[in-house]
Amino acid sequence: MGAIVYRGDMQLPSMFDLTDKVALVSGASRGIGAAVAQTLAEAGAHVILTGRKAEKLIEVENVIKKSGNKASSMVCHNGDLTQIDALFEEINRRHSRLDILLNNAATNPYFGPAIEAEEKAWDKTLDVNLKGPFFMSQHAAKLMQDCGGGSIVNVSSINGKIPMRYQSIYSITKAGLISMTQAFAKELGGDNIRVNALLPGLTDTKFASAMTQNDEYMKTVLPQIPLGRIARPDEMSGMVLFLVSDAASYVTGSTFTVDGGILA
Repeated sequence: MGAIVYRGDMQLPSMFDLTDKVALVSGASRGIGAAVAQTLAEAGAHVILTGRKAEKLIEVENVIKKSGNKASSMVCHNGDLTQIDALFEEINRRHSRLDILLNNAATNPYFGPAIEAEEKAWDKTLDVNLKGPFFMSQHAAKLMQDCGGGSIVNVSSINGKIPMRYQSIYSITKAGLISMTQAFAKELGGDNIRVNALLPGLTDTKFASAMTQNDEYMKTVLPQIPLGRIARPDEMSGMVLFLVSDAASYVTGSTFTVDGGILA
């Protein structure tokens, strides 16, 4: 396993050490994004937090810094290509490199029958969940090429494997993200850039609150989960840390389900 690196209260085998790495986490103001950002920072990375609301990002940034770790915040709407361009110009100016990208930002504005969905819901969901990650990955890959490689992790969903009722557009985008992961992995492998996808199951986040706070819905869902509960956001962090670290140096183009066994 190699030497042990001590970082605060965390003891890491050296293959998980991210010292001197620069990591970008989209949708980092809460939920899975915030949890993963804290884990990457604990492992030694300088984590760049992005999202739409500066005040929420700064709250997460302050938590990371109070633990003695490195973070900075940059506002960026994941569905706005102009803002994505500006984000990467600033990252290049400040750091001249990027080693890790977590495409986590997502939206799901429509919950209902597919045949009643309106165009504006389709456009917004595809812009944020698929177009944004595509161009974030494009920019990130160019920086990674310049510094000898890197790792991209796309946060898809178990919906990308099995569409959930009344979540058609969201599920379609998450399936597209799996395909995008495989496409980028094939093209970027020669540049030592690895691309993988995380598929969370139902997780206790504000994003999923319409489901997790619906008692009738949960009575139906919980019996389908072998572990008998929904996930905590921090339970996604270990898998992401593995995927972006040297421990996963021969892993690319793959999907990793963290769902309590619901797809088993």
